[in-house]
Amino acid sequence: MSENDNQKKYQEEETENNIQEKTERPRRQFYIPSQIVDEFGEKGRDHLGQPFGGMMLLALTAGSFMTFGAIFSILIAEGVETQGLFHLLSGFGFAAGYAMVFISGAILFTEINVLLPSYLFNKSNLMKVNIYKFWGATYIGNILGAVMVAVLIELSGSLSPEFYSELSSYLDKKMKFMDHGVKGWFEVLVSGILANWLIGMAAFLTTAARDITGKILGTTLPVILFVAGNFQHSAANMGYFSMGVLASDKYAWYEYIWFNLIPASIGNLIGGGILVSLLFSYAYKEDLNTSLGKKKNGK
Repeated sequence: MSENDNQKKYQEEETENNIQEKTERPRRQFYIPSQIVDEFGEKGRDHLGQPFGGMMLLALTAGSFMTFGAIFSILIAEGVETQGLFHLLSGFGFAAGYAMVFISGAILFTEINVLLPSYLFNKSNLMKVNIYKFWGATYIGNILGAVMVAVLIELSGSLSPEFYSELSSYLDKKMKFMDHGVKGWFEVLVSGILANWLIGMAAFLTTAARDITGKILGTTLPVILFVAGNFQHSAANMGYFSMGVLASDKYAWYEYIWFNLIPASIGNLIGGGILVSLLFSYAYKEDLNTSLGKKKNGK
């Protein structure tokens, strides 16, 4: 048998083996971790490249979804006395807001704390001013979007007195750290680390999924956990506090900001940026593509 015949036979066997393997092993329905982190980097780069107007609109939209999520988390669990079921329903309700953010491409400050570091980890220009302008504008846009929806809901007169009674108990849980002074401020910070660690993993699981059902499920599980644990997530709290400022004078707006949003936001930066983004970026650095589609080693 000639060398050409042997090569042809070998190629036919390889083709047959490939066909058999494809038949026996269906294509994966999810991305592997290194692909997920690479996708984070791509999304972080794309967000930075957004025109200012478009970026602000997407930040406003994300903040709006947070208020809708807060409203739904209260409505769906209203009147439920069994604690386990209450936490499950409340978390499921808030997951609706996060699902709308993740799937629509809206820009949420706490999600950016996961996506942007994945991009910056591979870049040398960490001190560019536009990065910090982007972070600040996203944060302000989220707050404005949350307040805007809260105002519209109040003007609609749609919610019952029972809702506002339940909202008051939610606010008390969020603001209980005020009674602990400086210790409470740092407790919120640590709680914020835990919260965005979980939301970072929600983004991780959502990015891993390749169909809409998987994305919603991937979002829901970590959100239920962070809501049940009363971990302090600044973006989520923007939704609750926006309603609280308009509906009750029990807490002043500056108390919401100083005693919760500021320490929670610092914790969210640490939880999402370090414990999810940079941790996985470092762990998978040998397999990771940069945001420009090149291997880290230049190959």
